[in-house]
Amino acid sequence: MARGRAAQDVTTLRMALVGYQLEKDKIDQKIQELQSQLGGRRAATPSAAPRKGGPGRRPKRTLSAEARQRIAEAQRKRWAEHRKKQEQGSKASRRGRAPKAAKAGSSES
Repeated sequence: MARGRAAQDVTTLRMALVGYQLEKDKIDQKIQELQSQLGGRRAATPSAAPRKGGPGRRPKRTLSAEARQRIAEAQRKRWAEHRKKQEQGSKASRRGRAPKAAKAGSSES
C-alpha cells in the first residue's frame, strides 16, 4: 500500500506544480502589462541591478559637514551609553565576590 500512496503524492505534487505554473504565467503577463504602461522600463530586480561602474550607476553621495557631525555625535552618545551599561554590569558582578587577599610577599610585619 505504500506504493499506492507514493503514487498519489507524486500525482498531487504534479498537479500543484501545474497550478503554480499557471499562476506564474498570469503574474508574468501582468508584469509585462505594467512594464509596457511604464514605457518599456524594466522594474528594478536584484538580478537586473546595474553593475558596479556601469552606465546606470549613481554618483556617490556626499554628506555635509553638519550631517557628519550629527552622525558622529549620535554615535558617541550610543557608545557612552554602551560603556555605562558595561561599567554598571561589571560593578554588580564585583559586589558578589569576596575581596582579594593580600599578596604573600607584600606583608608589612
